Amino acid sequence: MLTATAIIAAGGAGLRMGQPRPKQFCALAGVPILIHTIRAFIKVTAIREIIVVAPAEYLPDTEQLLDQYNLRENCRVVAGGILRQDSVRVGLAQVADGIELVAVHDGARPLISPELITACLAAAAEHGAAIVAVPVKDTIKTVTDERTIANTMDRSALWQAQTPQVVRTALFKEAYAKADRDGFIGTDEASLLEHGKWPVYIVEGSETNLKITRPDDLLIAEALLMDKNMSQLQIRVGHGYDAHQLTEGRKLILGGVNVPHEMGLLGHSDADVLTHALCDAILGAMGQGDIGRHFPDSDPQYKGISSIKLLEHVVALAAEQGLVVSNADITVVAQRPKLQGYFSQMRQNLAVACRVEPTAINLKGTTTEKMGFAGREEGISAHAVVLLSAR
Repeated sequence: MLTATAIIAAGGAGLRMGQPRPKQFCALAGVPILIHTIRAFIKVTAIREIIVVAPAEYLPDTEQLLDQYNLRENCRVVAGGILRQDSVRVGLAQVADGIELVAVHDGARPLISPELITACLAAAAEHGAAIVAVPVKDTIKTVTDERTIANTMDRSALWQAQTPQVVRTALFKEAYAKADRDGFIGTDEASLLEHGKWPVYIVEGSETNLKITRPDDLLIAEALLMDKNMSQLQIRVGHGYDAHQLTEGRKLILGGVNVPHEMGLLGHSDADVLTHALCDAILGAMGQGDIGRHFPDSDPQYKGISSIKLLEHVVALAAEQGLVVSNADITVVAQRPKLQGYFSQMRQNLAVACRVEPTAINLKGTTTEKMGFAGREEGISAHAVVLLSAR
């Protein structure tokens, strides 16, 4: 297979979605649409780099998403232009020397499969250019300005274009040069090749490779994604428990938040009992022991370390096994202090470390009615249950 760069066209405003932000940032099954799209391309070995073309005003948001989902190593973000053709031109200019194929894909087509991407790359390698498309199955009418039917079209030769659309790099640049000379504006990448009379091969796509344009499309995509996930279901459940002694002269760190209190928790690290329980739950779901095995208190490199960093490491270990956090439920057992007012920031910290939306993290606090070590305010404990799923 020839080497390829993917250009993810995510520069549109998505006004028909009726959302305050572009549609690629909308959540699909708890994860932004754009992230689903990028993940599909990361799984294709021929893809050496992914260039995300985003609206200039949303560059920081897009970069933040890549950081949150640990995709920065695989992707970079550039500002797009006014038209799709302008945006893809910007991405094309960023393609590294020696890359033989360029695959352009809509950022709002999150259900594309790695297999279909690979098939389109192979077709373009053989024919020079290829696009994914599906035969038109509905009757197509041409309509007058008064919205009356003018005639019925013969659909036997009609195909509905999708993406990816893959072109040999040199040919793609030549097609752009001709379009610029002629002042031609195309509606997709294939139309630039059509304008230059270059043949484009059709790879039959899938009806599930839909482009999310309107709110109803998002509902359909969620149903399709749920069906796909159920058919490929691989889940792991883990439970974690940790307890630390309260002592004077220490900060009380829970969920990465410094909670004001006259005492803090004793430990080799920052003794963040909440985060430790979550780490143990994830490691348990993976069958990888506990945090003592991975971060022993005899190792000086972990002295005083933020437990959020330990959590990031544990999540990375899960990712190496192809597992991601689906959701986590954590209970903190403490007589004092009251924690409800700090849960929002804790959820945000944990969500970023776990590469999930904050809604995937649930936090609860409880007391023991002054019974036991927690009730006597000798210590604080935490329980965590986590669900991991195959990505």
